Amino acid sequence: MHFKWNYEPPTSDQKKAAEELGAKLGINPILGLLLIRRGITTESAARRYFRPQLADLINPFLMKDMDVAVDRLNDAMGRKERILVYGDYDVDGCTAVALVYKFLQQFYSNIDYYIPDRYDEGYGISEKGLKYAQETGVKLIIILDCGIKAIEEIAYAKKLGIDFIICDHHVPDEEMPDAVAVLNPKREDDPYPFKHLCGCGVGFKFMQAFAKNNGIPFSRLIPLLDFCAVSIAADIVPVTEENRILAFHGLKQLNQNPSIGLKAIIDICGLNGRDISMSDIVFKIGPRINASGRMENGKESVDLLIERDFASALRKARHINEYNEQRKDIDKQMTEEANQIVAKLESQKHQPSIVLYDENWKKGVIGIVASRLTEIYFRPTVVLTRDENLATGSARSVAGFDVYSAIKHCRDLLLNFGGHTYAAGLTLRWDDIKEFRQRFQKYVEEHIQPEQTEAILNIDAQIDFKDISGKRLYNDLKKFAPFGPGNEKPLFCTVGVYDFGTSKVVGRDQEHIKLELVDSKSNNVMNGIAFGQSASARYIKSKRSFDIAYTIEDNIYKHGSVQLQIEDIRPAEEEDGHVSADA
Repeated sequence: MHFKWNYEPPTSDQKKAAEELGAKLGINPILGLLLIRRGITTESAARRYFRPQLADLINPFLMKDMDVAVDRLNDAMGRKERILVYGDYDVDGCTAVALVYKFLQQFYSNIDYYIPDRYDEGYGISEKGLKYAQETGVKLIIILDCGIKAIEEIAYAKKLGIDFIICDHHVPDEEMPDAVAVLNPKREDDPYPFKHLCGCGVGFKFMQAFAKNNGIPFSRLIPLLDFCAVSIAADIVPVTEENRILAFHGLKQLNQNPSIGLKAIIDICGLNGRDISMSDIVFKIGPRINASGRMENGKESVDLLIERDFASALRKARHINEYNEQRKDIDKQMTEEANQIVAKLESQKHQPSIVLYDENWKKGVIGIVASRLTEIYFRPTVVLTRDENLATGSARSVAGFDVYSAIKHCRDLLLNFGGHTYAAGLTLRWDDIKEFRQRFQKYVEEHIQPEQTEAILNIDAQIDFKDISGKRLYNDLKKFAPFGPGNEKPLFCTVGVYDFGTSKVVGRDQEHIKLELVDSKSNNVMNGIAFGQSASARYIKSKRSFDIAYTIEDNIYKHGSVQLQIEDIRPAEEEDGHVSADA
């Protein structure tokens, strides 16, 4: 893949400010520059950034309908009504259900939880779910990570004598469901200052408000913050402001004293004894929680997350791990099939978006395939499969392009749709796919910017290997965590580096390069790994110089040292040793 490197050298004013800020904080001026470029220019702002405080969480009662939601929950508990905690079958929904159920169960026993079956019931509130609620005497449903568009279902539930409190973060329509309370910071009439909570985050704010109203110490909520960290990472929401506070303290909980269910997942992931990061959640913990909903029923994940016995949790975690192995095989096969379709279809080759469909693809995996194709082709992607006479699908987007708006533009063809800027789901008639593809692609073509379809690396700083020696820079970099959208892991570049003579191709399919490098300005030898970049091996071994873009990581195989995770390798182009702004 050919990346465009986007780098702007610091101005003299920025260099001076970075040195001053670095001196006040006792950190390298390089890190002072990273703070400046994140808009953090004062010592006090930097200390708040490095040490997010739970005391700085926003007052939950600033969210519209929060007071109504708490009053209705209090009434239900006072009248001993049966409460059902209902959620989506993905990581965000399952962690949200686990969080709310576990917290309320400490104070109230007449409570149950429900996750719809992706294949039997579909997304959101189902007829089967409402029937279960009616048959078990439920009077109040707290619905998490879905429900914002369930106009008809909630109206029907009201006739059955069942009230709803909606906790959602997906973009609402003009018409709201007739629920008792609709908690969603994306409501146009909601004054809540932070708009990017995940579904689990909205559930947490509800529990925070309930606790505050009932004199329950905030400390009782802290053990549930690990669920918030998992959902923030897996749902790929911005790791800024309130999400950063929740993720920071959630990771602390996950590393020091995780819930029994998450501890079992950590065990089967092989993450024991390691400092678990947001990246570990995205690539290891999250996919396993997702796997049961993708392959069978997401309720199994909630069963695991609320488990109190570790031996039982470990059995459930191993079972879910088997689902994940099955999911990986299907995912790989479907991605290969999708790639072959893209390669064959002339109509797709020159389009700024991709719309693919196959009636045999598994519904639970199409979202992953859409993500893979977006990463490969850097184009907004919709992947659809068949469900009787309907097509159900998932959409994923590229940085800066609102795929939800593109889908909403075609709403007259859709039976159902929902989501947010970078991810959405949709349902339409199978016979309408070609019309949808034509209109979706036309909308993308008219609204996407050329740079949004390019593979871009945003370089934070150009440094030399002497700046990385030892672990001080790496240890200070850890203060910038947790990383994610809006607070990306710092990306560095070094120009004019050479193979030390020991670099080699590795991996089962010889697809990676294990590197030992020296730069032109020092004798420091740096270890690195370049995943999927074996095509550059011949150039590297030619003894010619090249430039690298990379993040700095802990080398788990060599205790006490760091290694470079190399994102891109290219022949040295700049004689003056500087990377051009649009190289």
